[in-house]
Amino acid sequence: MFELAVAAAASLLAGFVDAVVGGGGLILVPALFGVFPQAAPATLFGTNKGGAIWGTGWATLQYARRVDMPWSALLPAATAALVGSFAGAWAVTLINPDGLRKALPLILLAVFAYTLARKDLGRLHEPRFAGRLQALIASAIGLLIGFYDGFFGPGTGSFFVFLFVRLLGFDFLHASASAKLLNTATNAAALLLFAMKGHVWWHVAAVMAVTNVAGSLIGTRMALARGAGFVRGMFIVVVGALILKTAWDAFLR
Repeated sequence: MFELAVAAAASLLAGFVDAVVGGGGLILVPALFGVFPQAAPATLFGTNKGGAIWGTGWATLQYARRVDMPWSALLPAATAALVGSFAGAWAVTLINPDGLRKALPLILLAVFAYTLARKDLGRLHEPRFAGRLQALIASAIGLLIGFYDGFFGPGTGSFFVFLFVRLLGFDFLHASASAKLLNTATNAAALLLFAMKGHVWWHVAAVMAVTNVAGSLIGTRMALARGAGFVRGMFIVVVGALILKTAWDAFLR
């Protein structure tokens, strides 16, 4: 019962963070490993997806009601992200991800430094492209980061947000809203794979799903109320935390 309560509380906080800017796994995955140390890692990853997908999906719906989302670009991008996630999950069975593990903190550090240096980045919503070109670039982002999510995973939501801001000219609020749809697709692909292998504790995932949606509701409302500046600030905090976590995992643990 204690373990389930901790997982539920962690899922609440993860849902909040994930709804604003992504990165909920930074909270929820370590919490699951902490309270269920004897469980198989695949089972904990699958259970994490089983709970988190509901909060991400809920955030997508909430943003869609209040933010103008370019569905003609996002729907093919979400499909590409799902395909990429499947391909990444298959590739990890063939290729050792240790090289990416060591490179990831440096990649995140570059994203962090670029965002800090460009103080105007993502504050204004000025899409650079429209129509088929926007859909093509969004789909390329979905395929690339979807593959990364299936292959490795940490920081997927933050990478989606950053690339939507940097390449498509979205502000952080619109980028976060768009990222939720793509992240829901990659989570669905991963959850399907884990479920097919029997690596989901559905009773734990069900409890986490409820609190994850609650956290998502709070986070979405706060992001919509406070706007792109608030989302940008949260993005910097989450990426900073990801740098520390991934550097620890790659070089010190």
